[in-house]
Amino acid sequence: MKLKLYILLLGCCFFVPEMKAQDPIFTQYFLVPQTLNPGFAGFLETTHIGIVHRTQWPALGFRIDTNYGFASTWFAEANSGVGVSFLNQRESQSGYTFSQVNVNYAYQVQLGDDWYFRPGLEFGRGWKNIGFQGLLLEDQINIQANVINPTSIDALFFNDGAIGFWDISAGLLFNTENAWIGISAKHLNRPNISLTVNGNVPLETFFSVSAGYEFIVTDMIDVRFLPFDTRLMITGNYMHQGRFNRFDLGTSLSVGRFFLGTTLVTNPGKNSGNSHLLTSVNAFTGLQYTNFRFGISYDFNTSQIGRTGGVYELSLTYQFDSEAKRCFGCPDYQD
Repeated sequence: MKLKLYILLLGCCFFVPEMKAQDPIFTQYFLVPQTLNPGFAGFLETTHIGIVHRTQWPALGFRIDTNYGFASTWFAEANSGVGVSFLNQRESQSGYTFSQVNVNYAYQVQLGDDWYFRPGLEFGRGWKNIGFQGLLLEDQINIQANVINPTSIDALFFNDGAIGFWDISAGLLFNTENAWIGISAKHLNRPNISLTVNGNVPLETFFSVSAGYEFIVTDMIDVRFLPFDTRLMITGNYMHQGRFNRFDLGTSLSVGRFFLGTTLVTNPGKNSGNSHLLTSVNAFTGLQYTNFRFGISYDFNTSQIGRTGGVYELSLTYQFDSEAKRCFGCPDYQD
């Protein structure tokens, strides 16, 4: 059955001030939905690969670059999807880097004539490096012996500046041809991500509840100047991790080979007195050509952080079998 699902989730508000850093959320999540929910592994029922580059706040002096690559495929005889992904982040000022490799699996169950159920699991290995291998603390300096001690009793002494940890996530996905709803929980094992010796900083569990609905515009409204298969997608996504939460509400219009839209990113919890309810307005557009899909997005900051330079993303994906389920956000046409 050809799935006419078009996922759109926008907005990324990536928090980095604390060592308990929140997970990055891609503005162009609709291209890589497995970043939130492993239930999307093999969802297109073909082999699907892609890359996404994200640059955040280049004008603030602590630019954050994020690169993500993925590959996903489908095994029809087992009703199963399998995917792999790699994530790398770097903060320019401190040299902090984070990398993670994940393997995800989803199993599809048909619940009735219209609904499908896809539970998914994800296992990963992550590495964090603060870039302080050359940091010299006061008690390491021995003036009398004119030597540098290799160890320190300072509470801030870093464990070689790098750690590795195992990560476990799970998700549930329900969908029809026109609608979907997903629930996911990342970091279920709450791995210790402390970079200090004998430190214990559990990574907060990341919860997400997202949903979307797509329909043909001309079925609802008599708009003669639009092509018959013009589609509108409405989507919402609530995320919670530690004391942070956000809710995204977006729409997207798909006309022929092109799509464009916007999403409002909100902070319903307003963690401090200076917090804003609306934190950014994210605009995006893209083009589908044969099996390739190119997307570009820009996030306009609406808070009083200052001149951040915004957030932009570039993405490129490729779907091997054009006769399989159409990719998220792709125009519904035949070559």
